[in-house]
Amino acid sequence: MRVLRLMSLHAIVLTVMLLDTTSLAKGRPGLAETYHDAAERLLGAALTSDHAYTRMSELCDGIGHRLSGSESLERAVEWSAQRMREDGLQVRRQPVMVPRWVRGAESATLVEPREHPLHMLGLGRSVGTTPEGIIAEVVVVGSYEELAALPDDAVRGRIVAYNVPFTSYGETVRYRGSGADSAAARGAVAMLLRSVGPVSLQTPHTGALRYRDAVPRIPAAAISIEDAAMLQRLSDRGVAMRVHLKMQAQMLPDVVSHNVIGELRGREVPEEVVVLGGHLDSWDVGQGAHDDGGGCVISMEAVRLIAQLGLRPRRTLRVVLWTNEENGLRGGLAYRDSLGTAVEQHVAAIESDGGVERPLGFAINALLPDTSLVDTVRLARCMARAREIAPLLSGIDADRILESGGGADIGPIMRRGVPGLAHRTVMDEYFHWHHTHADALDKVDPRELRKNVAAMAIMAYVLADMPERLDDPLPSEGEKVQATK
Repeated sequence: MRVLRLMSLHAIVLTVMLLDTTSLAKGRPGLAETYHDAAERLLGAALTSDHAYTRMSELCDGIGHRLSGSESLERAVEWSAQRMREDGLQVRRQPVMVPRWVRGAESATLVEPREHPLHMLGLGRSVGTTPEGIIAEVVVVGSYEELAALPDDAVRGRIVAYNVPFTSYGETVRYRGSGADSAAARGAVAMLLRSVGPVSLQTPHTGALRYRDAVPRIPAAAISIEDAAMLQRLSDRGVAMRVHLKMQAQMLPDVVSHNVIGELRGREVPEEVVVLGGHLDSWDVGQGAHDDGGGCVISMEAVRLIAQLGLRPRRTLRVVLWTNEENGLRGGLAYRDSLGTAVEQHVAAIESDGGVERPLGFAINALLPDTSLVDTVRLARCMARAREIAPLLSGIDADRILESGGGADIGPIMRRGVPGLAHRTVMDEYFHWHHTHADALDKVDPRELRKNVAAMAIMAYVLADMPERLDDPLPSEGEKVQATK
């Protein structure tokens, strides 16, 4: 009972810490008051400039998609390094060995009951077929449970087609990740996957899969929602189906890529760092505009505006454009490994990888070191301070401060104790375009891009300049803990 009582008191303390943000202002002006003028300047500069959209065009139209290990990704590395030098930042490239997966020619054709080309994209990391391809009967399932319920002879030697409707990305993407292994374990020779997205105009979605060594590696491809629905209808009518799948996909030896790092050095404690950025690589279709050219440009532009306005923060602002997020996370891991004990000097890390739709605000998390478990005390501190900053973002309706933030590329340093923030947008249509040929610059609204730049600039500047670190103890924390004893 005493343990339960102490746990209850601990929960009460955290709740009070989180809600009573006014106590942070005791002995000094609140952060919103202190940084009002700077935020207004950043807001005005961001909302009246087309500079970010011009850079988006340079990246998306001028370079295009940027798959890990490709020449186009390294052109983007050179481009972003040069642009940040022009902005007055100290720039370096951090070498990273990355996987190189090559799609090659590919096709999927329904050959029975009629000949019909399917709209398909091979999944990243998939193996290829033999040169002549695979011709096999198709069995359609709507879940792993349906697959498990089939007798062995209904799966062996066939192509398994998963027709799993989109519910949420986190729920549905597991079929992309491990669907091939689950089918191979039952003797299937290939896997087709209904695209992981809610909407399709015959636009299949690619993305990475994972192979386990315990089962054979079979070719895997996404097909459009329309084609998956057609296969389902044929199956429901009991019509036999055969598909001819040809894929030249292959993994080549690792090659050198780079994280691109640009710094605006802090004026007082330059050894302390606020990191912000997105991933420079994309899939090899579309232009990688929302995923994640936008996150890269938003971060670059935020620091450019801070420097242009002469707002030199106490701490260093460091833009990191990570490589190989889509099919390996090597960039985020290499960045973490390069830091050593300097990771302790990282005040916060902000990742922008949620597209360029209307901004909502930021989501925050703080983890116990070397785990994925939430550090509730430090999270409460971070939330309280971020909510004190939030009014500065209300003019663009981006003042929501949520829990469960972070990101794939900042995940490795978050697990070393660095508080992480995810730049959040509404994501109303993000998964319509995600990993498809349709992820192009025409889907980016210049007005929303400017708002996202403003939100990132204000949050990053205040985090880098405010007197306390984001997760420092709260001024009245000791008093409140004492009061509960």
